[in-house]
Amino acid sequence: MTTTGTGRPAAEGLRERKKRAMRRQLSDTAARLFLERGFDAVRVADVGEACGVSEKTVFNYFPSKEALLLDRLEATADALRTHLPNPALTPVSAMLTILDDELDGLTTALAADGDRALARYRKFGDLIRTTPSLRAYQSDIADRFVDIAAEALATRTALRPDDPEPQIAAATLLGLWRVQFRALRTHVRPGHPLPDAIDAVRREVRRAARLAEAGLAAFPAPADHD
Repeated sequence: MTTTGTGRPAAEGLRERKKRAMRRQLSDTAARLFLERGFDAVRVADVGEACGVSEKTVFNYFPSKEALLLDRLEATADALRTHLPNPALTPVSAMLTILDDELDGLTTALAADGDRALARYRKFGDLIRTTPSLRAYQSDIADRFVDIAAEALATRTALRPDDPEPQIAAATLLGLWRVQFRALRTHVRPGHPLPDAIDAVRREVRRAARLAEAGLAAFPAPADHD
């Protein structure tokens, strides 16, 4: 158990773990209910009731109903902030690291339950595609990713996030994220061996990455902070 300097348990760590557990429970429950009944047929209050908490508590964790279903996208935002500023990697290599990590996590999750998990994954994608508010939310998140990426890339240079170079580089890198998302939709499906599908996704992403790498070869070198 982690302790403070006085030897007392670090209660903050326990609280954070409980918050993460509740957030995951709310999100998983929402996904299950949305897939069973349809997004519009489920209220935020229904999700709270299923988890034994109030509607207000749900909104304390998630700003909107859409965020309940697409909360995993926050992990992508964190990864952009972590990897893109790394001067040891080209911007494209950093983005590929992020995408590979996401793909590895998805592969592990889908492999655990075979075709049943693949069918659920497809249904999840169908729900997003057929629900206008979810598509709009996903689009807004993608736009926010570009801003986050531009800020992260600007830290590598003497440029500002709103300068043309970080802006176009960020948009290009997030294009790779979109390529992976669409390739997953194309290749990951029941009856198609998962390893073959993931290999196909990686190949498509790397084809796009080669083009992006050539285009971003002139991106400013890391700034000298000494």
